[in-house]
Amino acid sequence: MTNAADAPPDRLSTDPRSPWYNAEVLQRDVGIRFKGIERNNVEEYCVSEGWVRMTAGVAKDRYGNPMTMKFTGPVEPYFRTLKAE
Repeated sequence: MTNAADAPPDRLSTDPRSPWYNAEVLQRDVGIRFKGIERNNVEEYCVSEGWVRMTAGVAKDRYGNPMTMKFTGPVEPYFRTLKAE
């Protein structure tokens, strides 16, 4: 049984400059299943809007950040490790 504390947030980003960045949640090792496939290159996601931002290869923008592309589809975030009580 999962409660609200065991569910990842609706929107989360790995970029510390983003307003949706949450270090405490990221420390719990969030996994993302996008269109039924486990993804390891997700930079940001939003469950309610149904999209993810994934890195686009090794390309960088002019500031040295990885280039990302936005994909739409069903997003299923989950915690890979359970929090010890």
